[in-house]
Amino acid sequence: MYHFRKPDSAQLADFIKAQSQQEFTYSQVEATRDQSPPAGFRVDHNRIRLGQGAAVYEQAKQALADWQHYRFDWLHLQRPDGPPAAGQTVAALAQVFGFWVMNACRVVYVLEESEPFPRFAFAYGTLPAHAECGEERFQVEWHPDDDSVWYDLYAFSRPHTLLAKFAFPYVRSKQKQFARESLQAMQRAVTKNTN
Repeated sequence: MYHFRKPDSAQLADFIKAQSQQEFTYSQVEATRDQSPPAGFRVDHNRIRLGQGAAVYEQAKQALADWQHYRFDWLHLQRPDGPPAAGQTVAALAQVFGFWVMNACRVVYVLEESEPFPRFAFAYGTLPAHAECGEERFQVEWHPDDDSVWYDLYAFSRPHTLLAKFAFPYVRSKQKQFARESLQAMQRAVTKNTN
């Protein structure tokens, strides 16, 4: 959805309500869980080491549950209060070339596992009012073998709208910027909480 003026909170709420009734725009829902991307989708995989030990892992889990990986100036997330939960619909709002773009996603799953290593993750998938089609997983993990804690970002996507296809190089640059800044946001969140 594209707007010449920034949507207000009522417009965003209406947008989320309407999109919450829609189906995903891809059939391979939950494919990020085991990193098995469907054919025809572009894969992005980015990681950053956040530190070591149980305390860092717990701080990273809390930062992810608080959506701190989404804290940057050019993109705003409209979401329910509280941690991610399966079935939640969220809207990402960005200003692009003088107009505002709203993209809708739904949280597909939230998981917390201890094997083969402790990890906390959630993923969301695209809904019809999204320029792209695909799924993205956000994960923090603690590797007991070397005590390292990582933030791992894994996604598969392809253009969903004509504008996204036409502006493919720009869309790719924004996806890469999102990944880079999300890694940095998580690193800042954990560093802030350990000092």
